Amino acid sequence: MSLLKAEPFGAVRSMDELLAVAYAMEQEAVAGYTQLAARMRQEGRPELAAAFERIIAEETQHLDYVADWSRQVSGGLPGRPDQHWDTAATFDDEGAATVAPELLNAYRAFSIAVRNEERAFVFWTYVAAQAPTDDLRLAAERMAQEELGHISTLRRERRKAFHAQRSRPSAQELGWTLAALERRLAEYLEERAGALPAGRAGQMAELAAQARRRAQTTESGPFAQPPLLASVSGDIVDRAEALCELLLECYLNFADSLPGEADRNLAQTLAADTVHCLSALRHPEGPA
Repeated sequence: MSLLKAEPFGAVRSMDELLAVAYAMEQEAVAGYTQLAARMRQEGRPELAAAFERIIAEETQHLDYVADWSRQVSGGLPGRPDQHWDTAATFDDEGAATVAPELLNAYRAFSIAVRNEERAFVFWTYVAAQAPTDDLRLAAERMAQEELGHISTLRRERRKAFHAQRSRPSAQELGWTLAALERRLAEYLEERAGALPAGRAGQMAELAAQARRRAQTTESGPFAQPPLLASVSGDIVDRAEALCELLLECYLNFADSLPGEADRNLAQTLAADTVHCLSALRHPEGPA
């Protein structure tokens, strides 16, 4: 059950309850992906909006399937499930609603959708195992089979996105290293400092100096080539906030994966410094 945020509460007691839970789960997914598509359009990323819209179409088809099934059973749409059912347990946008759009791509969008469908499959498998009657068990198994079909479809879309993504040069292919990215960030911060009042300019200039010190620290050794640079587009360096988020993700990944404790501790320190930098970029008029 590790894919789920929480295990389903108890067992379904009726077909109406099962369909109510299924309908609410699909509504959660459609609403979540719709918000992501809208954000991508607002951020000027039409290709990502289109990816999420394809996911919405797939989820809407599943929503309609549950609605039709409910009409056959009860003559109408499902009601709302009891409060003890956590219908959001299978949907997770994995930070896509807040992360810089440059850190997203169609492959990552479909990967999020695949993992959500896998969670839904596990959810219905659990419900089937706990069902008190054969009819409810078979209905839950039917829902699980539907989720498997969606997993297959979305995995195909993910493969297409992966191959399409390979045609665009990554940050690594363009020769960017962690140290070079830090120096580029320092240049952005120095530019911002020049446009700020004296008090804030000094704080922004200090953040630029910190970025240059981080560049020296990461020039060689285990920090030189983060694996993440192979999976993001080279144009991520075109915006300071996105670049800072990329650096933060790199340091957090190092903090989780480096074998040496000293290196992991250093990565955590560098990540903490980058969080302060990101906050200053997002809120230039607030405290640094």
